[in-house]
Amino acid sequence: MRYSKEHKQETHERIVKKASVRLREKGAHGIGVADLMKEAGLTHGGFYAHFDSREALVIEAFNYAMGRATERWRKLAEQIPPEKRFATIVDSYLTTIHRDDPGHGCAVPTLGPEIARESPKTRRAFAARLDEMIEMIADQLPEMPRKVARAQAIAALSTMAGALVLSRVAGSGEFSDEILGAGREAVLGRAAAPKKPRAKPN
Repeated sequence: MRYSKEHKQETHERIVKKASVRLREKGAHGIGVADLMKEAGLTHGGFYAHFDSREALVIEAFNYAMGRATERWRKLAEQIPPEKRFATIVDSYLTTIHRDDPGHGCAVPTLGPEIARESPKTRRAFAARLDEMIEMIADQLPEMPRKVARAQAIAALSTMAGALVLSRVAGSGEFSDEILGAGREAVLGRAAAPKKPRAKPN
């Protein structure tokens, strides 16, 4: 059976979306082509009708993931006053929701260490998307000279991603929450909102 170009494109996009989630959940080497294709409702043999290699799929998948993150930040920024945008992005990043759902979160903390060991082609693709994320964050600091804003954005993303990694290592308890709070304070220069006091036992 011959499928239309539209059908093939829809199928291609479905594979990329599923791969982007699995990459963030399991890492660049934690997903197998056969399992991924099965999940997308396709046979292993159909893989090469869509991608030249496994590397090509990995590059498309994390491009999609990082592009989605940057677009999400843009939409968030559009909804709030300019002076609150940077802090809002930081606060939305260093949350327990983001910590507990790596499959739908930022690809930098989940894939960055692995990508650093991949081929030059893969690293270049990742670096290009990383640069876009940094530029987008720098856009939220218009009161600073551009060079200073970019340096601030690099420092912020580095701290945010690092804090998220450490919070996931620590699990989901008070220590993990402490790390997220310390990350927010380091980036924004203010203490995280205090926790609500626990109700006293009757």
